[in-house]
Amino acid sequence: MSTDTPLTLLGGLTSAEFLRDVWQQQPLLIRGAFPDFDNPLTPDELAGLACEDNIEARLVEEQGPDGPWQVSHGPFDEATFARLPERDWTLLVQAVDHYVPEVAALLEDFTFLPRWRLDDIMVSYAPPGGSVGPHLDQYDVFLLQGSGQRRWQLGGKVADDAPIVRGIDLRILETFEVNAEQDWVLEPGDMLYLPPGWAHHGVSQSDDCMTYSVGFRAPSADEAITSFADYLGEQQPPSRRYGDAGMTPAEDPGELDQAALSRMRQLILETLDDPAQMAQWFGRVMTQPKYVDQLEPSETPTAPDELVAALQEGEVLVAAPGSRFAWHALADDRATLFADGDGIDCDLALAREIANRGEFDASLLDYPGAAEVLTRLFDSGSLGWPVDDMEDDDA
Repeated sequence: MSTDTPLTLLGGLTSAEFLRDVWQQQPLLIRGAFPDFDNPLTPDELAGLACEDNIEARLVEEQGPDGPWQVSHGPFDEATFARLPERDWTLLVQAVDHYVPEVAALLEDFTFLPRWRLDDIMVSYAPPGGSVGPHLDQYDVFLLQGSGQRRWQLGGKVADDAPIVRGIDLRILETFEVNAEQDWVLEPGDMLYLPPGWAHHGVSQSDDCMTYSVGFRAPSADEAITSFADYLGEQQPPSRRYGDAGMTPAEDPGELDQAALSRMRQLILETLDDPAQMAQWFGRVMTQPKYVDQLEPSETPTAPDELVAALQEGEVLVAAPGSRFAWHALADDRATLFADGDGIDCDLALAREIANRGEFDASLLDYPGAAEVLTRLFDSGSLGWPVDDMEDDDA
């Protein structure tokens, strides 16, 4: 995609203009971002997902049986939905793109952003009045209206430590002042982009209000530091330790002097300041699957020749739902292919192909080492054979 092409998705901005002037800086309302949007999911289908095991779902009731702003976690059953009132509640289902291919296809419109930055698509349904209260998110989000209408009110950038309502399982802001110029009702196909930390409040205006939230990964500094330190610690040899050769005699044996602190600081900084290790850690972290149990590793190792034969006979491998891939260039046309938290050293062109495809056929076998890489991905559960729905139904 050319960075100089105006995009309807971005309200006529090019991707370069959007990233330069809007991304992480200010909200953007985009009318008709998805013209003639065909909602890929019905409220009943979303409720069906919320009833399944291992799917993350929440129900938010503004006036629940046990008090205001009651939050319940799935899986739910038909009785749960049967008791709900006609208004003022919201159903939220996480990672719907992992289960519904038509929802996953929406992500292809956001390829002007790195794939490894994408988190998932959460889908919500709410009858009139349904909301989760005024709040803020610590990540970027595109809010696409799928059906019905939702009123969005913005309240500006809010400090991380802004007071929240206590005693409930939601981070609702105690104070929310609406910016009169940022008060809109979104119709199907309209989309609102919000940067991190921007206070917002969305309230359903219809009995068929469905919103698709495209969220992004953004590790916090404390998470990153802890994770990187753990990763580096696993790479260090036991012999790499604090040393003080050449030090002068201690004037006071009980003192922890500046020279000792400088030596310790130097050891830590030299260990941390390793760009190659940073790349290997970051690639693994940003491709970790949202739900590890979605991957189904092979029970026994697969022979590369068997997999090659199947591909040559016309079979096609596909990425597992929720699998994540990225690549990082190394020297001499090599790269690390990151797949679901793992790193594989392989041919650079092969890594690029795998990271940017959804299906994998025999054409990949032309790349050096492809059979071994594809077999490893297959055995780890990152790739698999397509599921034949008809066969499943017959079974």
